[in-house]
Amino acid sequence: MFDIGFSELLVIALVALVVIGPERLPRVARTAGHLLGRLQRYVGDVKADINREIQLEELKKMQQQVEESARSLESSVTQEFTSMESTLNQSLAQADAPAAAAEPAPAPPEPGPAEAPPAVPQMELGFDAAQAEKKTA
Repeated sequence: MFDIGFSELLVIALVALVVIGPERLPRVARTAGHLLGRLQRYVGDVKADINREIQLEELKKMQQQVEESARSLESSVTQEFTSMESTLNQSLAQADAPAAAAEPAPAPPEPGPAEAPPAVPQMELGFDAAQAEKKTA
């Protein structure tokens, strides 16, 4: 990043030793190390946040693409269904037209008394109501 070599670091250490002094140099070096560690953690956190934001943007774009493709698929299916429905209705109309012209429409039956369905003998079903009552009692 700064392209500092070993010889330059040695010169900086000697100047710091002369300027700061041997008594305070260990404390200053420790403080500088802590500050450098904090700076590195901060830079790492910022990088992680930026990466998360980039991934979030990519996911949003992907979601929009999926929604768009789903809408286009839905519209094409709806269009195809409508087309098939109209074709089927035309075919039915053409098939009903010659049959309707050939024979007149039957009159609806007149309402009469409602007929009860025919009674089914119990022997055909293999069920005896008396036996069922004995078993449940």
